[in-house]
Amino acid sequence: MVKQIITVSLDTMGGTPVFAGTRVPVQTFIDYLKAGESIDAFLEGFPSVSKDQLLQLLDEAKDLVVAQVH
Repeated sequence: MVKQIITVSLDTMGGTPVFAGTRVPVQTFIDYLKAGESIDAFLEGFPSVSKDQLLQLLDEAKDLVVAQVH
């Protein structure tokens, strides 16, 4: 069973993509990484997001990049 990582709903944060089961925007995680913050720092600030969700998101992003190259 594939677990949903991101959800989009007008009822949650006005349709902003968020981590499934939370109100935490995916863009917030990206901003943390761009600022040089660690995954652990993000998880401390947003405990409703699981480390598994973050790792799944990164794996999905990697797969998309690799698919574009081939």
